[in-house]
Amino acid sequence: MKIERVETFFFHPGSGKNLLFCRILTDDGTHGWGESYVGVKKERVVDEYIKAMAPYIVGRDPTHIRHLAQIMFDDFAIRRSGVDFFCAWSAIELALWDIVGKRAGMPVHQLLGGACREQVRVYANGWWYGVDSIDSTVKRALQVKEMGFTALKWDPFPGPWRTFISRAEEDYAVDNVRAVREALGPNVDLLIDAHRRVAPHHAIRVARRLEEFDIFCYEEPSLSDNVDLVAQTRQAISTPVVTGETLYTKEDFLRVLERRAADILNPDICAVGGLQQMLDIATMAQPHAVAIAPHNYNSTVIGLAATVHYSALITNFTIAECFINLQDACAEIAAPGVTMKDGWADLPAAPGWGVDIDVDALRRRPYKDFPHKNMRTYDEEPPRKNYVWGVANVTR
Repeated sequence: MKIERVETFFFHPGSGKNLLFCRILTDDGTHGWGESYVGVKKERVVDEYIKAMAPYIVGRDPTHIRHLAQIMFDDFAIRRSGVDFFCAWSAIELALWDIVGKRAGMPVHQLLGGACREQVRVYANGWWYGVDSIDSTVKRALQVKEMGFTALKWDPFPGPWRTFISRAEEDYAVDNVRAVREALGPNVDLLIDAHRRVAPHHAIRVARRLEEFDIFCYEEPSLSDNVDLVAQTRQAISTPVVTGETLYTKEDFLRVLERRAADILNPDICAVGGLQQMLDIATMAQPHAVAIAPHNYNSTVIGLAATVHYSALITNFTIAECFINLQDACAEIAAPGVTMKDGWADLPAAPGWGVDIDVDALRRRPYKDFPHKNMRTYDEEPPRKNYVWGVANVTR
């Protein structure tokens, strides 16, 4: 069996960003699906990477996954790391695992030693996109609870991402979380994402004020490129700290573990180089008593399925991410998709990832550009206490 063709497909879900899928076909007619993590406005960059990588793997045995990964790093990337490279390779690597599972007649989690759990707990994200006030955030959060989710994540900080923020912005974040906790009650886990926004003194002050609301975890309080900033926050607060969504190599995660900068790691299977790299990261974290909560700003078809298989395989798993703003659109192309209910995802039982994509339906939603966001300049006056979410709605 040899790799015959590598194809890419964009999908416009109507929210967030375009999604990028990869399909690999072999000379015996087997096909496998993978997916790349992409950023809005930068989706085409990763697509070009995949197309450039294809000649390196066409004609090779799709079961030689680890060897192909090393070839790609050595001979294509010239041993230089980069997010777009790893995102592109992730899609190819995941498609290869799908093929291997199908050829073996086994789901990937069974192929690799069997699942550690029968279901995978997921939390909702993406539900808060477009909110413009604390009241609208609470309204959306209540809708998520009605959907059956028992955990949700959002970024409560207002405005554009800046290292240094005003006290009014800190107050808004705290008021935001307070309102959501009061509305949802004590039995819903609240995951707070700071998106690498702020300096440690802001992150620490806000985290301490949020402790009374029993926060599940505090994600990326500061820029994780400088892991000492994240470690500074972790050492000063009692809430578990998460980092890892913008880290892509084992060397990156080794520095986090050596500095004891996080309680939970959140690598993304569509961004770090695929399943094998994710398994290696979990193995590295385990002796440090560090848990894994996979990041997954990807589709609820391939990205979610691969995340669920991975989450079932590792012993230090805690919870996985699901972007529910993509769910309805992805349901149009899933043939089938992942089954979820009440915040739990079932393990796919069919060979490979156990999901498939309707290519005709996929092609009905081609790439479509998202509008540019307005950005506040650095010399603008910071918002006052009556700040409303969104640059266009700032009142001064």
